[in-house]
Amino acid sequence: MFDSLTDKLSSALRNLRGAGRLSEENMAAALGEVRTALLAADVHFRVAREFVERVQVQCAGQEVLKGVTPGQQIVKIIHDELVRLLGEGSTGLSTARPLKIVLVGLHGSGKTTSAAKLGRLLKRRGYRPYAVACDVYRPAAIDQLEILAGQVELGFYADRVSRDVPAIARAGLDAAVAAGADAVLFDTAGRLQIDEGLIDEVRRLGAAVGPDEVLLVADGALGQEAVNVAKAFHEALQLTGLVLTKLDGDARGGAALSIKSITGTPIKFVGTGEKTEDFDAFYPERLAARILGMGDVVSLVEKAQESIDGADAERMAEKLRKADFNLEDFLAQMQQVKKMGSMQSIVGMLPGMSGVRLGDDAELQMARTEAIIRSMTVQERRKPEVLNGSRRQRIARGAGVKISDVNQLVKQFQQMQKMMRMMKGGNQKKLMRQMEAMKGRGGIPGM
Repeated sequence: MFDSLTDKLSSALRNLRGAGRLSEENMAAALGEVRTALLAADVHFRVAREFVERVQVQCAGQEVLKGVTPGQQIVKIIHDELVRLLGEGSTGLSTARPLKIVLVGLHGSGKTTSAAKLGRLLKRRGYRPYAVACDVYRPAAIDQLEILAGQVELGFYADRVSRDVPAIARAGLDAAVAAGADAVLFDTAGRLQIDEGLIDEVRRLGAAVGPDEVLLVADGALGQEAVNVAKAFHEALQLTGLVLTKLDGDARGGAALSIKSITGTPIKFVGTGEKTEDFDAFYPERLAARILGMGDVVSLVEKAQESIDGADAERMAEKLRKADFNLEDFLAQMQQVKKMGSMQSIVGMLPGMSGVRLGDDAELQMARTEAIIRSMTVQERRKPEVLNGSRRQRIARGAGVKISDVNQLVKQFQQMQKMMRMMKGGNQKKLMRQMEAMKGRGGIPGM
């Protein structure tokens, strides 16, 4: 979502390189470009103006620190201001038990999906979550929540007969407490637009259950309209936080940058994809770093810890040390990486790599490599040397690829095995030559 903004900010800050001092003169053009970049990203005009003014006040007349370029110094100032804009301070949930969370929002914002995603995240934090279906209007809303809750193993309550939403919510809370749940998620109905009926129903539901958190689920792709929706809901219901969805899309990101400043309500969670695992707590400092192309190593490590089994990682490291890494191990590693998200999202978390665009080819190549390996027998994966011509033809047919694709994978995997043996044997010079040769031929498909 922030790719365009990242590119434009990087271009604007490039103009300050080589200057010995930050002054109004050498900052005027750069900050003008920063303001233009923010406006182009659909940031509210008042927010963009105040942001640039604060940066200008902090930068003007500052001596450039020894060993630090003006560009680096202003990046630090802009980073801190972005964190302030996005909502510095705590964005955590209440510590009450049971934790009662009401999710509100308009039609199509992703409330039901977000309820299941939030339940999954809370479960990983040690909670025992329970989902209560309070949308009695939208066809199949109850079925959707029940299916999603089952997928992530949440407790579930619904009343398919009653239309009394506050009574349903109260009964759902009682059922959750009886089942030993310590986090209860109430999925409410939406409307095409905010109206008194919607607000009144949520107020009566709140009176029935006494929520600790009222979270607005807003579609981040709506831009400034999402900000207006958040403002209206907050004035009516006193929201405690926001959930911004669809941050993996190609919208310009202005909602995320404007919504805290305009509404005064912190963003607490973000949806970054369609899968139940594509849901994260919101950390302003991490998003600010990613917007400025500084990566997000902390989130990358957390994703790795969540997705990759420690014991498996140790076994794999031992195999690499012993040069005993085969195609079956390679397939297992690909599965672990896929759990962390798309290749593009992983690359975007690496410092200095935010501007790198893998395109669809990287994912297709990875899928093709996986199909080839899955078309092999266990013996062929463990001992690729048995792959004669007829076996390779069979594998190519099974994977739906050309035999040249199979040959390329096998050849490059054999080169990687040679590199492992060189590492084990300590032949560093020969290893470097081998790595250069592999790089020149595109490396191992899917890696």
